[in-house]
Amino acid sequence: MSTQLSHVDDQQQPRMVDVGAKAVTRRTAQARARVTFPAEVAQRLHEAGYVTPKGAVLTVAQVAGVMGAKATSQLIPLCHPLAIDQCDIAIHMEGVDALVDCTVSCSGRTGVEMEALTGASVAALTIYDMCKAMSHDIVIGEIRLVSKTGGKSDFGTVETA
Repeated sequence: MSTQLSHVDDQQQPRMVDVGAKAVTRRTAQARARVTFPAEVAQRLHEAGYVTPKGAVLTVAQVAGVMGAKATSQLIPLCHPLAIDQCDIAIHMEGVDALVDCTVSCSGRTGVEMEALTGASVAALTIYDMCKAMSHDIVIGEIRLVSKTGGKSDFGTVETA
């Protein structure tokens, strides 16, 4: 891994990386966010079919996650706008945790890691927003890159939801 930062020029000023000379390849990334509920909130949500007065929590979070992934370059200043080919948000409960997986793919010159991380983050934030009336002790925890393929190097193994 290079010690040279790609998002700064020789004068240490921020810049968008020039990816024009890079080959177009198929790129996929998967990110995961964890939302932890207090036990009584997790139980109430389960009993209510994950519907609150604000609506169907998991469905709305899935849509919000896709919208977040698509808006990444508007939110993260030096990200390239990408034509995303695919974005899937899968949310499943594991005890008191909601695991939010976002998988993004495109054919392009730069990776989709930031889109996957943004999609998972926005879906997690949406879950919090839709459930905060039940408790402010909901915790958005680990948000991490699970895997990426394409480009210079692969990382992890992309899982399909």
